[in-house]
Amino acid sequence: MTGYAETPAILAVAPNGARKLPTDYPNLPITPAELAHEARLCRDAGASVIHLHVRDDNGGHSLDTGRYREAMAEIRHAVGNELLIQVTSEAVGIYEADQQMAMVCDVVPEAVSLAIREVAPKGGNERAFADFCAFMREADIRPQFILYEPEDIARFADLVARGIIPGAGFPLLYVLGRYTVGQKSCPADLLGFLASPVVREQPDLVSNWMMCAFGRFENACAMAAIALGGHARIGFENNMTLIDGETPPNNAALIDQARKGVAMLGRRLANADIARKLLRPDW
Repeated sequence: MTGYAETPAILAVAPNGARKLPTDYPNLPITPAELAHEARLCRDAGASVIHLHVRDDNGGHSLDTGRYREAMAEIRHAVGNELLIQVTSEAVGIYEADQQMAMVCDVVPEAVSLAIREVAPKGGNERAFADFCAFMREADIRPQFILYEPEDIARFADLVARGIIPGAGFPLLYVLGRYTVGQKSCPADLLGFLASPVVREQPDLVSNWMMCAFGRFENACAMAAIALGGHARIGFENNMTLIDGETPPNNAALIDQARKGVAMLGRRLANADIARKLLRPDW
C-alpha cells in the first residue's frame, strides 16, 4: 500500500439498499432511470463507485440478473465509465450462497460486494466457493469482501491461507455497528477492525479497506476512515441525515459533504479509473 497522502480516497455511493421503500422515503431511487439519474448527480459530487441494489416489482430486494443488466445499462448510458459499478450479492435472508454466486457468474459485473459469512459460512460448500473465486479471477471481477465484525477477519484470513480465496492483497469493507443496539454506528467502531491482530500480523492480506456506517454519524465515521487512510461508502442505504440534521434531497448531498471533508483532510479524490485499480485484488 502507498502512503496516506498518496492514496486517493474512494467515495462510493450506496443509493438505495435492500430494505427501504419509496413510500417511506420519497427521494429513494429505485427504478433503473432513477438510479441512473442519481448516479450522474453523485458522480458530479465526487463519487467514483456506485454500490448497486435492484428491486422486484413489489419493491423487494432482488438478485435478478435481468434487472441488474437493465440498471447497469441505464447507469452506463448516463455516466459512461465514470463510475465503477459494484453489484451487491446480499442475501437479506432470501438467497442462499449458491444463488448469490450464480448471479455473479451470470451477470459478470466489473465489481461485486460479498459478505464472507454469507457466501463462505463455516460448514458451507468450500469447494463451490473456491471454484467461484477462481471464476472471478479469470473473469477479472473485482470482489470486495464484507466483514461485519472483527471476528470475520479470522475467517477471511483462513480462506486466503488455505487458497480457497487465491492470491493476496484484497479490498475489504468494514461494516460499523451492524450488530449493535439500534444499529447506530460511531467512529470508534473502526478500532476493532483496525486493531485486529490478524491484519497486523499479515499486512499483505488487505490491499485497502472501506467502511460503511448506519445512522446520523455516517459522515463522522467516513471522515475517521478517510483520516486513517481508508475509503468510505455513503448513501441512503444506511443513512438519510446530513451533518446539520436536515434530510438530504438526494444521495449526492451526502457525497458532497464527504467530498469537502476529504479535501480538509488533505487527500485527493479517486476517480473511477483509480477506483478500478485500487479495488482489483492481487490475484
